[in-house]
Amino acid sequence: MNEQQRIEELRKLLEKYSIEYYVYDKPSVSDQEYDRLMQELMALEEKHPELYDPNSPSQRIIGAVLDGFEKVEHQTQMLSLGNVFNYEEIQAFVERIQESVKDAEFVVECKYDGLAMALLYDNGRFTRAITRGDGFVGEDVSNNIRTIGSIPMYIEETRHIEIRGEVYMPKKSFEELNAKQEKEGKALFANPRNAAAGSIRQLDSSICAQRKLDAYWYYFQNAADFGITSQEEALEKMEQLHFRVNPLRKVCRNTAQIWDFIQSIHEQREELPYEIDGMVIKLNSLPDQARLGSTAKAPRYATAYKFPAQEVQTRLKDITITVGRTGKITPNAVLEPVRVAGTTVSAAQLHNEDMIASKDLRIGDIVVVRKAGEIIPEVVSSIKERRDGTQKPYAFPKECPVCGSKLVRLEGESAHYCINQDCPARVVESMIHFASRDAMDIDSLGDKKIEQLHEFGFLNSIEDIYFLKNHREALLEKRGYQVKSVDHMLETIEESKKQPLGVLLYGLGIRQVGKKAAMILAHHFGTMENLRNTTLEELVQIRDIGQITAESILAFFQEEKNRHLIQVLQEQGLNMEQEKEKIHASRFSNKTVVLTGTLEHYTRTEAKKILESLGANVAGSVSKKTDYVIYGTAAGSKLEKARNLGVALMSEEEFVQEVSNALEEN
Repeated sequence: MNEQQRIEELRKLLEKYSIEYYVYDKPSVSDQEYDRLMQELMALEEKHPELYDPNSPSQRIIGAVLDGFEKVEHQTQMLSLGNVFNYEEIQAFVERIQESVKDAEFVVECKYDGLAMALLYDNGRFTRAITRGDGFVGEDVSNNIRTIGSIPMYIEETRHIEIRGEVYMPKKSFEELNAKQEKEGKALFANPRNAAAGSIRQLDSSICAQRKLDAYWYYFQNAADFGITSQEEALEKMEQLHFRVNPLRKVCRNTAQIWDFIQSIHEQREELPYEIDGMVIKLNSLPDQARLGSTAKAPRYATAYKFPAQEVQTRLKDITITVGRTGKITPNAVLEPVRVAGTTVSAAQLHNEDMIASKDLRIGDIVVVRKAGEIIPEVVSSIKERRDGTQKPYAFPKECPVCGSKLVRLEGESAHYCINQDCPARVVESMIHFASRDAMDIDSLGDKKIEQLHEFGFLNSIEDIYFLKNHREALLEKRGYQVKSVDHMLETIEESKKQPLGVLLYGLGIRQVGKKAAMILAHHFGTMENLRNTTLEELVQIRDIGQITAESILAFFQEEKNRHLIQVLQEQGLNMEQEKEKIHASRFSNKTVVLTGTLEHYTRTEAKKILESLGANVAGSVSKKTDYVIYGTAAGSKLEKARNLGVALMSEEEFVQEVSNALEEN
């Protein structure tokens, strides 16, 4: 046997041993034997660089550094799933399928809290890994995927194959990573999903290799090419090819069976070595899946059941105060760290003094904590029967904890405010808001960067952002500020000057003016000058601009400091105008419209833009002031409320026809 043949033999052996270890947890050789063979392979590959193979087992542990990720178009769109939340909604989904599919079967599988991924294979070799991205275009992260030991680089199938699934970070890996981050004084990851996503997007694959990611695969994209006719058969075929497929799945024939299986997995959830946030219910028949098809965003043959929010108990150690950009005072709960829905929670926002009082929260209380929507930690209640006399009522502060100014509670509001406009906390928060993604979108000026530049003395107000260019040389003298990063920061600041008036208005942080109100004002007035010269009477006539918002806008422009800020921004070349959008006359003109259910012809964002172009005000909830509710499939409580209130209803098909008519007439 020559050395080339030995290299090929070693690669096959090590691949086999990796699959045994990572996929089946049944290693047939010791770690020492595996390491010995790996060292032999690496020595031979170094001796024969002409035999380099990116899929070699040795490449799983050798890092490669990229300049960026290549954008790749998916051959078939990667769809997201619709959600159901209870037995009744699962039953409605099942009955809808059963209307079209006789003797329908369903495969119920775990829903992982990770990063969706597509793997491509040709001639028995791994060729590419692509992230979901926007469903149409993802990023090539093949180098990082090669570092995951359970993913086969070679398979015994020469035809083209596309396998889809989820890359995740096991709970143990997540805990080890955060322990390492804490030891090195770095920011902790919020949850395993964020950690997995951040790891996959590392340009240096050796960093990804250290993160110990794993994956489960659940979708055989081109299964029909192999004569496969069911989801269960597709999963079995993937297992035969040594892809890691979760055994926690079941074929069910009715809602009761589906529900029982979901409950059994829910009971095991905390003991699983990976995070799941629900279960996926799929029609088993692949031909029937193809026949039912998909909407613009989601398949009709599958849905995801989301687990209810998990509630746990912990101790309320303290309540601290933060000061926002508007001077708003926010109390925050300091909690004994506790694991909730996959992450360790040590803090939660308490919003205002009234919330603390209504929940009767005391320092030292045992409290119930959950995550709203599985994301945001919240304190649900205190457990009064657990009190032992050591708990202390919380006294809300009368002075700002940062500048010492007297706090004010405005009439009709539940929040307290620091009204000192020069309060250091307000200054920093106002700049962070101004540069944020939803505002001026200066991505090189993150929260920490702004705080640091404020400490250096370069940023003390919003207008200072546009004078950073005058401090370029001084910035380059600071540790961590290199030519490339500083120039990129200055370029993004310069680019932000092109943002339209509506974005600028939101960035200025006018009290009561959110993103939607800022765009309404920009479209109504067209220029900053027109808005500055408006009256209370004109403002209150604008839809969605009420008395309090109008007074806040006038108060903002009456302050000399704000007038000076706008003048400086104008002199620095910021855009002070909003391009007029053409509004088509239609039955929706000056009407309030609510969208509900799953739309097939448009995404929700597209439908909203169309309605706004037809003169409608698109609201998020149904009320007596709603003029129309446009509904798609699986419409729920909003549709029911609209019926009860007698609001005019319009199906999606009627909406599509109405849009067509309006555009023809214009």
